[in-house]
Amino acid sequence: MVVGVVKKKKLIVLDLNGLLADIVSSHPKEVTPDATIARNSLFKRPFSLFKRSFSHEFLNFCFERFEVAVWSSRSKETVDSIIDYLMGDMKQMLIFTWDISHCTETAFQTVENKRKPLVCKDLRKIWDKYDPNLPWEKGYYNESNTLLLDDSPHKALLNPPYNSIFPHTFSYENQNDNSLAAGGDLRQYLEGLASAENMVKYVEQHPFGQERITETNEFWDFYLNVINSISACQPEK
Repeated sequence: MVVGVVKKKKLIVLDLNGLLADIVSSHPKEVTPDATIARNSLFKRPFSLFKRSFSHEFLNFCFERFEVAVWSSRSKETVDSIIDYLMGDMKQMLIFTWDISHCTETAFQTVENKRKPLVCKDLRKIWDKYDPNLPWEKGYYNESNTLLLDDSPHKALLNPPYNSIFPHTFSYENQNDNSLAAGGDLRQYLEGLASAENMVKYVEQHPFGQERITETNEFWDFYLNVINSISACQPEK
């Protein structure tokens, strides 16, 4: 028996909106949000934040079983405010917090909202230590131990096929949601992931949530254009 060997934890990279909370610009007057998040503009109304049920217990579980980071496609100021509210002192355990400035921008808008810019979360920026201040050596996190959780499949267009899962988007209108609870579908999925010897194989063999974008997607031609346009703009290695 080998004594004193500490098993390396996998890294999970969490989205905020749609996963840990529902953050909206407007809602019925009879509905009261859990918090309001100011925008970095005097001319825009603040966001309303609805905290997802069991999010605190879920985060405790995540920090216990994984290394945890946050990557949101919102501004740094907004991300910091959301994390302050959702995590409190737990935020000190995050190994990094990234925002829209770390995303890969494109010249396209999303299929779902023609006014919303399409951006991607390229995990190679983590693996290749895109930010020199990240507290690990290049390659410490890699395709074998990193999972992105995001409710927007297009965010993972640039990533290998089994390094992301796409839980269905949380809405405050869903009063019966228990995905984050002990016994909930996402919590159970991550329990299996934490103990899996081969993370990539686990993700491949256990489909979860929304499907990843592949050639079978009805908008594949559009997404292929996105991928090709990004590739054309990147310098050759």
